Amino acid sequence: MTTSFSAIRTMRSLLTIATALSMTAGLAFAGDNATEDQILAALQPKPLTRGLSFAPQADPAAKAAEGRLIDSLRNRKTRSLSSVEREEIAEVAATKPRIDLEIQFDYNSADISASSMPSVQALGKALSNPNLKGSTFVVAGHTDAVGGETYNQDLSERRADAIKRFLTDKFGLNGADLVTVGYGKSKPKDASAPMDPANRRVQVVNMATKTAAR
Repeated sequence: MTTSFSAIRTMRSLLTIATALSMTAGLAFAGDNATEDQILAALQPKPLTRGLSFAPQADPAAKAAEGRLIDSLRNRKTRSLSSVEREEIAEVAATKPRIDLEIQFDYNSADISASSMPSVQALGKALSNPNLKGSTFVVAGHTDAVGGETYNQDLSERRADAIKRFLTDKFGLNGADLVTVGYGKSKPKDASAPMDPANRRVQVVNMATKTAAR
């Protein structure tokens, strides 16, 4: 898989400008009261306009490697992912439509707090929308830098699993379409303030490779 992903890394550098222009919503951030419309807008693949027709297209081998990675993640248990696989997921997710949700959990727990339930409900409604049907989503858990590395890694995995369990139980979403991964405190949203509560978040990424053209 390492060899295949070298092709993906090459394409990432070539597509930097096109990505920044065509997937602006991928950078969206929502707080505790994220709405269904906000989440839906952020996670839908953005159409490529004629003005971007000059943009380099993904190499077929790189796209095939990306597809194999996504397929290999379906039905995988969160804790079965290796550190290499977690990094590969992060690399592919970096150019996909995504949104950060500041979902709070009870202290030292994977229980979703009552204050964050509206955001989780909105997420379930958005992922149930026909416009997102057929996509595979990554649900990535992140923590702040308080506590040890092993502790935070475990906590981030349990919290990502809690979101998946809620979505499958309450909204009937296909569990195979929800890939959970934990990053602990390794990828803070604000690296200059690692203890900031903003780093405690759940990132949802639409891993679909289809892009509408107009």
